[in-house]
Amino acid sequence: MVREWDARTASSAELQSVLDTLNAVFMTDLPDDPLWQNSFLREYLAETMPGERRISWVAEQDPDADGLPGRILGYVNLLLLGDIGVVEVLVHPSIRRRGVGRRLLATAARRVYHEGFSALGVEVIGGTPAVSFYESLGFTREYVETRSVLQLSSVDWLALGEMARGVSAGYRIEFHPGGPDDPYMIEAYARAKAETRDVEDGDLELRPSSYDSQRLRDSLACLHRRGMKPYVVLAIHEQTGEVAGLTEVVVPAQHPTRADQYDTIVAQRHRGYGIDRAIKARMLFELRAAEPKLAEVQTWNAQANESMLKVNAELGFEPDRDWWEFGADVAEIAHRLDAERPS
Repeated sequence: MVREWDARTASSAELQSVLDTLNAVFMTDLPDDPLWQNSFLREYLAETMPGERRISWVAEQDPDADGLPGRILGYVNLLLLGDIGVVEVLVHPSIRRRGVGRRLLATAARRVYHEGFSALGVEVIGGTPAVSFYESLGFTREYVETRSVLQLSSVDWLALGEMARGVSAGYRIEFHPGGPDDPYMIEAYARAKAETRDVEDGDLELRPSSYDSQRLRDSLACLHRRGMKPYVVLAIHEQTGEVAGLTEVVVPAQHPTRADQYDTIVAQRHRGYGIDRAIKARMLFELRAAEPKLAEVQTWNAQANESMLKVNAELGFEPDRDWWEFGADVAEIAHRLDAERPS
């Protein structure tokens, strides 16, 4: 049975059932990834940025003989983001290849179609059954990133210290746990992020982005509500006060032993001064002090971004697997999946 589901009002048992399915998928498809915890799970699944909406459905077993609800074995999340609907489908490995994923996706695609969206996007992890699932439905691969993982236990901290001090004169490095709160610094931070907005690299932008000061404040607030602790390191050009570079890491309550590296940006006119290495190295030192339980950091980079891939390698990151963005026309997917429904 597939039904619409709201994490905000779901029972604790339902949340645990979704978590069990999520971790079963990880154990099968990403066995080296940490399992998720229930901490802030409800908030993670429910909270959104202003102007965005999240709709979810679950596939559950039929009630048992006593009328008790069955386990949730499938889940689809739909994020309505700008002009695109972004989907995430999870199906318990024990019931794969039985049409559950197709039924969940069809439900989400119909909603996107009826709400007037034209595009559907999804992040697909390379080397998993999701690749052939989406390709068989006509989704097209649009963008590729490589995920790399750093084991903090393997870091050469002496060498890292040299990198952290390797920024040229005229710049200072600042650490902002929780994100900067000074209005001027927020404005400068947002301007630095906005510089990358018009770079055409094929990214479908399936994750919320923040390119102005108010949206950046909203983004930081949303991260906190979702139980995702942000850490920001900024490189400041002392003569102008500009944010010359920035790097962001988030430590999620749901998997607190592995942090997620978000944007790392160096403004075009400030490149060549060692900023990228310095800010990422400084971040690792700060994380070691602030998050003693942290064991790993994962980051995603476009394969064409050779300079950042080189910096990551110098820091000790090891390439893990590809992460693909697939896109599709909503009407085509909705009609194709509807045609598969039994008459």
